[in-house]
Amino acid sequence: MSSEAYPKVYLYRRVVQAKLYIDAHFSEKLDLNAISDEAYFSKYHFLRLFKKIYGKTPYQYLMSVRMNRAKVLLEQGNTVSEVCFLVGHDSPTSFTGLFKRKTGLSPSQFQKQHFLRKADQAKTPLKYVPSCFAEFNGWTENSNFEEVRE
Repeated sequence: MSSEAYPKVYLYRRVVQAKLYIDAHFSEKLDLNAISDEAYFSKYHFLRLFKKIYGKTPYQYLMSVRMNRAKVLLEQGNTVSEVCFLVGHDSPTSFTGLFKRKTGLSPSQFQKQHFLRKADQAKTPLKYVPSCFAEFNGWTENSNFEEVRE
């Protein structure tokens, strides 16, 4: 490795270390100072590097981690209030508003939609298999799947 490339790798490793810190501590109160301290950068330098590497600010990344985890928790059947606090939000009202802005659905609508989709998948599984795959495997001809005959 050239001596010119080494400093860049070292910088990237420190930013990745901070990203991993966000991933591990997303449910806690995090601010830019705490995250940039993890990478041993000033918050302004860290902000520039993080955005350059990941294409979003540390705050935007933190919110996306929280939203993704919230979706998983909602799909597992947790209540909206439980999910709110498990992903690091203080208020179910603000969590619900943010969730709706990001996904287009309220958390309860998202959860209801998920359970309806799961029930439909159990009832008509072939509808959720790509038709080219089903045809290739002969599932659409002489099938035991009831929805094919409908």
